[in-house]
Amino acid sequence: MDQVWAALDATWRILLVGLLFGAGLPAIFALGIRSLAWGTGGEAEIHDTDEPVKPHLGGRVIAYTLFALVIATVVAGVGYIVAHGLGLTVTFNGLLPVFAPKH
Repeated sequence: MDQVWAALDATWRILLVGLLFGAGLPAIFALGIRSLAWGTGGEAEIHDTDEPVKPHLGGRVIAYTLFALVIATVVAGVGYIVAHGLGLTVTFNGLLPVFAPKH
């Protein structure tokens, strides 16, 4: 029975990581694209007035923040794969990751 619980424990962890990286990162990227559209002031609707729509600075800030988060996650994932391929491990001594030899 312990093996069943161990398998279920591993299964939900795999499901969580799969949802986070498989659907989560594209969803964050899509929110960034949507925020970027808001940040440029574009609208799909046609208005009778000739005054231009003002862009929102907050939309661009949100978009670039979300893009930076996606890029940082991808770089961290690639770094993790490369480190283990070279026989190293990734440790976090503070905020930045450090490649260290395996013990």
